[in-house]
Amino acid sequence: MLHIQTPTHTVLLTGDFDTRDSPLVAGAQPVKTDILFVEGTYGGRDHPPKQEEIQRFIDAVDRVVRQGGTVLIPAFANGRTQDVVMLLHRHLPHLDVHVDGMGKRVAKIHMEYPDMLRDSEEFERAWRWTRRVSSKSDKKKALEADVIVTTSGMLNGGPAHWYLNRLRHDGRNAVFFTGYQAKDTGGRSLLETGRVEIYGTSTDIALPTEQFSFSTHAGHQEILDFAKACEAKHVIVYHTDPNHARPPLVEALEKQGHVVHQPKNGESHVLE
Repeated sequence: MLHIQTPTHTVLLTGDFDTRDSPLVAGAQPVKTDILFVEGTYGGRDHPPKQEEIQRFIDAVDRVVRQGGTVLIPAFANGRTQDVVMLLHRHLPHLDVHVDGMGKRVAKIHMEYPDMLRDSEEFERAWRWTRRVSSKSDKKKALEADVIVTTSGMLNGGPAHWYLNRLRHDGRNAVFFTGYQAKDTGGRSLLETGRVEIYGTSTDIALPTEQFSFSTHAGHQEILDFAKACEAKHVIVYHTDPNHARPPLVEALEKQGHVVHQPKNGESHVLE
């Protein structure tokens, strides 16, 4: 987050934020401010209980591995790849987990800033526990792993396509998503139609697929609690669906006593 102090006002910009801890980083803490810019991705929606969702994920991974399959987990490079690795290391340390894609480079950057992590030693132990894919022969070995964590998180390319194209022939394997799958992405297509475009060809994927809510965006109530704790007079809402997420969030913020602004591109707002 970015906290700005001017001669007359203080301004807090959250960026994408979550007040809940993730395995990798601590949740955002409120700061008293006059003007709050807050993202509203999950306006009108709350997340399922976090520990219950983690357990559902762990149980599902264990079930696939026990029946002799490999779980392919398309994961975002920044944060999600690392969170998934830490969860697997905590709960299923006996598994053979391989990591591919841009998340490997991001993890190296995270390790350069240990003070920014909840537990840098735990993260390094979990990361060393994995097998990082760095060659064609490594890729082939990964096909025999229990779990493959790789980009892209929305199955729109990256090594995930290479693995999926080979794992799809064995019905014991599965694809687990841990993040939002946007419209017109490979992940959304797979969840809704059972097909994915791989190397220019629309391909049937007859594998079990599941989606888990590991979002690191604050939920509706968390946004409200955060704004209240910040004691912000003005709240500027952004990064939110104008038809579904924004209306209930704006209404709830106004009921809390905030003056809510909904800027559009090119508009200027004067705050006093």
